[in-house]
Amino acid sequence: MSNLWDYRPVVWDYRESTWTMDGDLVGYGVAATDGDVGTIDHATTGAAGAYVVIDLGADAPRGKRVIPAGAITALDHDVRLVALSLSRSDVRDAPAYEPDRWGEDERRRLGHYFGRVARA
Repeated sequence: MSNLWDYRPVVWDYRESTWTMDGDLVGYGVAATDGDVGTIDHATTGAAGAYVVIDLGADAPRGKRVIPAGAITALDHDVRLVALSLSRSDVRDAPAYEPDRWGEDERRRLGHYFGRVARA
């Protein structure tokens, strides 16, 4: 459990404090390390942590994924693009976003998934 709390500040916070524009990121394209992966559906910087929800499009089952803000490596506002430290398969294999279930348990489950991905 203590590893989760040690890991949380890195994962659930944006790398740069200026990257907290929430709604301004909606519609931005998302680039994984190996190609385009979707668009930002919504973003938040809530007290429980910052994250974006990526819409993977029609070709992905259960098409939305929550990505912790710590996985964002760069923002380019000129071309409306968010870059991730994750591969396309890392994003697609992440648990599906289920807004009705969103809460501390879901954040913990995602923290475990992204903790494994980050160490792989």
